[in-house]
Parts: sequence; structure tokens; C-alpha cells
Amino acid sequence: MRRTAYREMDIDSATIRRVPQETTLGADFARAFAGKNADRMRELLHPEVDFRGLTPSRFWEAEGTDAVVEVLFGNWLEETDQVDGIVGIDGDTVADRERVGYRFSVSNPDGRFLVEQQAYLSTRNGQIDWIRVVCSGFRPAE
Repeated sequence: MRRTAYREMDIDSATIRRVPQETTLGADFARAFAGKNADRMRELLHPEVDFRGLTPSRFWEAEGTDAVVEVLFGNWLEETDQVDGIVGIDGDTVADRERVGYRFSVSNPDGRFLVEQQAYLSTRNGQIDWIRVVCSGFRPAE
């Protein structure tokens, strides 16, 4: 059974907006990614995780927890990228896969941006063992 929590931030007015956030592995993945929490990400990912990702300019592949963490936190979110808040998380199931979509606001020396991703995943032993992610790229928030 899924539980839904409500809590989100409006990046323009810094007020709290009530948007559902599912408490699933996919939603936990989104929160760990937005929080740049590599330790939590390692807990969520199966040691033999099969990862594929598509960003506007590149196709990414990684096998294993450390390789996925390197893609996510060494390439997709860099040290200068400050995640200001999660704008929304939603999810559902597609047959035997979980789908999670998430959007967050990011600031860096180039300005303020919105980033949205859609992920499809499956699990083994309570961890993500297969995941495909499509990313919008950093879109100007102004």
C-alpha cells in the first residue's frame, strides 16, 4: 500500500505548496537524488543495478551502485548545482514496473533552473535493480 505525504516548495514565493509525494522506492530515489545524498542512493540501489539514462545531449549507461552514483552526482548534479527544492513527485505502476516523475528547482552560477525526470524501475530484494531515466535538462526558471 502506498502512503502519500504532502509537502512542496514554490520556488518563486518560497511558500509551501501541497503536492502529493508517494513513499515508494521511486519517490525515495527522487528525494535522494534531489538531496544529493549518495549514501541514501547506495542504500536504494541493488549492487547489480542496471542503469540507463538519457539527457538532452547524451545517453548514459552504468552497471553497479558506485557507477550509478558517479553518473548521478559526478555528472548530472555537479558540486555547484544547489537543489533548492522539490517542486513535485508523482508515480504509478506500469504492469511490473514502477514509474516516478519528479521536478526540482536548481540554482548554480548560471542562474535558476527547473529539472524534470521520468524514471521506470524494477526491484529485487527491496532495492532498485533496473532503472531507466529520461531528463529534461536544466530549463531556465525565469
